[in-house]
Amino acid sequence: MESDSGDWNFEFLNEFHSVPVEFTPKRSTCDNCRRPVSVCWCPFLPKEKIQIESTVIVLQHPSEERQCLRTAPILTASIANNKCRIIRGRRFSPTKNNFEIPSTDTILLYPGPNADNIDDLLPVSSNGRPYTIVLIDGTWAQARSVYNNSPALSKLRQVRLNPQSRSEYVIKTQPLESCLSTVESAALALCILEAKSEIRQLLLRPLHALCDFQLQHGAVEHRSKEFVVQKKGQSNSESIKRRLPGNKTLDDSKT
Repeated sequence: MESDSGDWNFEFLNEFHSVPVEFTPKRSTCDNCRRPVSVCWCPFLPKEKIQIESTVIVLQHPSEERQCLRTAPILTASIANNKCRIIRGRRFSPTKNNFEIPSTDTILLYPGPNADNIDDLLPVSSNGRPYTIVLIDGTWAQARSVYNNSPALSKLRQVRLNPQSRSEYVIKTQPLESCLSTVESAALALCILEAKSEIRQLLLRPLHALCDFQLQHGAVEHRSKEFVVQKKGQSNSESIKRRLPGNKTLDDSKT
């Protein structure tokens, strides 16, 4: 019996070894956006890079670089090379990563009780000088962590946005209806400060393509936590607002 069993096992292993192995070829990716070619949003970028007078600086949490659905790359791919850059880190200072406040016309897009309304700022043409627009890229929890651990940021003029419609980054859940993704925030700010309405449309076109690709491949459209809570008739949005920057607690919703 032992001999028969051994022969059977030997034959089985031989047959198993002879089964051809099929390797699934790795999907080719775009060198620019690093997305699979089949869902690449590069064809939806502006035909020519957007020329602006202001400068956009994105302070990106390291975890955000690994996210396949991040929106900051749309900015660097769309805006003239010397007018948009990404700096990565958890803390920002002149000594740690050469983050220095470029000018007195530098603003930080960051909500809070002391933030000024962006609609109250003069456009570049009236201000006489271009702005440097600083954004923090990451989840809301990461954004607050970056802000609290970077004293240099507290010296900047805080500015809040007042979007008239909900986020078009529909494949991600936002805390509130008024919360926007990184590319949407920059697009709205530039549209106002540069006084060029077409900037927003140009920057959001790749975002729309990104969302459409994901929806076509099984993703579902999301609404904000505020919307869901109000629809269920549970509580008002104040408990959610208390979890955003400028308050004591924070969740992990995407910026």
